[in-house]
Amino acid sequence: MKICKRCIQPDTRPGIFFNDHGICGACLWEEEKLSIDWKLREEELKKKVDWAKGHNQIYDCVIGISGGKDSTKQALTAKDRFGLRCLLVNSEPENITDLGRKNIENLKNLGFDIISIRPNPLTMKKLIKKDFFEHLNPAKITEFSLWASTYIIAEKFNIPLIIQGENSALTLGVSLTGQSEDDNALNVDMQNTLKSGWQEYLKDDITEKDLFLFHYDKKILEKKGIRAIWIQYYLKEWSQYENAEFSKKYGFKWRDEYFDRDSIGTYCPYFQLDSDLTQVNQMHKFVKFGFGQCMDHVCYDIRDGRMSRKEGIELVKKFDGKCGKNYIQKFIDYIQISSKEYWDVVNSFRGETWIKKENGEWHNKIWDLLDSEYKNL
Repeated sequence: MKICKRCIQPDTRPGIFFNDHGICGACLWEEEKLSIDWKLREEELKKKVDWAKGHNQIYDCVIGISGGKDSTKQALTAKDRFGLRCLLVNSEPENITDLGRKNIENLKNLGFDIISIRPNPLTMKKLIKKDFFEHLNPAKITEFSLWASTYIIAEKFNIPLIIQGENSALTLGVSLTGQSEDDNALNVDMQNTLKSGWQEYLKDDITEKDLFLFHYDKKILEKKGIRAIWIQYYLKEWSQYENAEFSKKYGFKWRDEYFDRDSIGTYCPYFQLDSDLTQVNQMHKFVKFGFGQCMDHVCYDIRDGRMSRKEGIELVKKFDGKCGKNYIQKFIDYIQISSKEYWDVVNSFRGETWIKKENGEWHNKIWDLLDSEYKNL
């Protein structure tokens, strides 16, 4: 077990790559960005834009959106900077927040056609409950619908170009999942969450028809000549902070300065805004892998030069893995189990990063690595 020598990302993230010098793939991407000819990349993107416009369809491109900082940046960049006629697709999450709804409405009012999709809520509840018990990842099935809906709409409407935002193989350094590090977003199904395939849900009383909105046929898209790209691959000015500041200028709302950081589990106000389910799931990630969303946010800021490693370790030790009791109880009520059953399942997923002490408390070994690193800073 180790942490990156530049940021503090642990190697327990599934699919993460470390080089022989102990540097994680995400930090290596930040280094690679310095030598990229971004003008050339933009010219490459303009060729794809012209190709899409040349089809003379009603829409030049389709973009999956949550209303968050990244999708707001994607949509406005495509429309205003490159002159594309965009259709936006929103797959509404379970337990959508008021802030999430406001940010979707904000995008509508910025001049877009939007299709909102909500999979059958009874089916979603069954699948979310299944993913909780089998993977401790109740947000897993929502990832399938989030990604697939855009590709389904592109195929049904014959829209030539799909624009996705950020390629996690680059920004999280998880190239070992098999996801490519280029601009091709047709292989989004190689992401860690989606690799198991939608077919795993074909059991009990769930049929293929029930799962129509949860998968796409890559071969049909390729046969029709539909392309999908990661726009981040072409944009120098792409980072979590930059996207948030950019989108804020156009009405994107994030948590106010007084938000409860202990309840959310991070210091950062512009992540995970659209569904309360994500707060619980980030705590689950902490249980499974020894790090949660605060670690993610700290590592982004360290790579951007906005935070020192020492400051990052302090924030991780203060907030990572925390989740408000109200969020946990809301999830327990949603899947209709007891509090004891919930915690029994959660604790059964604790991996090699955890040691149970004599007093019954759980100790995270990753924090020992952070403490050791902190002493040397």
